[in-house]
Amino acid sequence: MFQFKSMTTFAASAVAATTILATSVAAETTLRGASMFDEEHAYTKTLREFSRLVSENYAGEVSFDISLNGELGDESDFVTFLQQGVAIDFAIMAPSNMATFAPSIPLMDMPFLFRDLEHWNTALSSGVMAPLEAELLEKANIRVIGYAGGGVRNLASADPITNMEELNGHQMRVMGAPIQAQIFAAIQAAPSAIAYNEVYNAIQTGVIAGFENEAASIQNLKFYEVAPHITLTRHAITVRPLVMAESTFSALDADLQAVILAAGADAGAFGRELESRQDGEKLQEMIDAGQVFVSEFEGRDALLEMVIPVQDAYAAELGATDLLAAIRAQ
Repeated sequence: MFQFKSMTTFAASAVAATTILATSVAAETTLRGASMFDEEHAYTKTLREFSRLVSENYAGEVSFDISLNGELGDESDFVTFLQQGVAIDFAIMAPSNMATFAPSIPLMDMPFLFRDLEHWNTALSSGVMAPLEAELLEKANIRVIGYAGGGVRNLASADPITNMEELNGHQMRVMGAPIQAQIFAAIQAAPSAIAYNEVYNAIQTGVIAGFENEAASIQNLKFYEVAPHITLTRHAITVRPLVMAESTFSALDADLQAVILAAGADAGAFGRELESRQDGEKLQEMIDAGQVFVSEFEGRDALLEMVIPVQDAYAAELGATDLLAAIRAQ
């Protein structure tokens, strides 16, 4: 009888210990982030700011594990992971890389969409992008929790591209969303979608003659070594949603969800200010180091006129004519 009581007590103790352990594990939440860049890049700094804000404002236990330098692949890989709810929980990425799951989402990053930085910042702070956020959530199971970005994108090429004649037939890499290719085809370039991690070699081997990007990425990945000529087309001001896997978000408690939404909005604003400020600084650093040669594009106003029919047709195809008008009206 004594042995029976001891075994019962032991079993009860084991159950209690298991319950305590399970409670402890449940109380500890680890959120996994990913960046293609190092600690100095604005995207990584924005992810760190998001992590800091969540940690400071959430009463429970939460920790962060952020993989850097493309350890988990490129942004197309991030999208797949987020959509499937594996490997990573949050990241910053270009809308065009999410087009496979949400065809309308590249509208928010369409070339020549924003007049200037003020228009861009006003649009991202206004809630006007809500219909696109809803589509991404419904079709890709990815939730937008903030907006970073702010880099001004220009052409980068092996040889100078300074006017319409030199742009005509220019073999260049664009992001995968069809609207990107359509826009650059409309201004007489010859665009093709190439994986981001293949761009350097593609220029080096002559597969393409250039691409388009912002200063931070050109500097960070040393693209200036193969494409030292920067043409100031200023065709885009980057919109880079800070996103989270909905499967992760929906599993969190209500308090943490609220903290994440607030932190995402604030971290996005932090990232926009940081990148827009650093963009000119990084371009000047490359100029001063003799790494790039910068030219204005002769007749840039003509480019703006050439793309309007493509933008309008794209919005009409998506049923987003009113949305495009609302963004332009901001």
